[in-house]
Amino acid sequence: MASTSAVFMAAPVAQTRHLPPSPASAFLKPLPLRPSKPSPMPAVAKFQVRASLKEKVVTGLTAAALTASVIAPDAAEAAVSPSLKNFLLSIGYGGVVAVAIVGAIVAVSNFDPVKRG
Repeated sequence: MASTSAVFMAAPVAQTRHLPPSPASAFLKPLPLRPSKPSPMPAVAKFQVRASLKEKVVTGLTAAALTASVIAPDAAEAAVSPSLKNFLLSIGYGGVVAVAIVGAIVAVSNFDPVKRG
């Protein structure tokens, strides 16, 4: 099945109607294909990173903080107070209720369509 679809996609499409060109037809016309020329391979490039001491320190501290948060997730959990946790959970459950209401409205509108006329 896949081989026949590839043949159909590769075969040119014959035009049966001859209409004057319009801007939309110019937009939908595919671009002609040109064979690409191989680019010459550059000499082996040396990758070198130059960073100041300040950038290296910031990068090291960021890596240390990420490592610490993975190793000790309790430290990240300590930043969330019980009231903040309840507030975030209430937002989540409010979203669940809103989705349920919208789902019920869509279900009822599909089940009982209005016929006029």
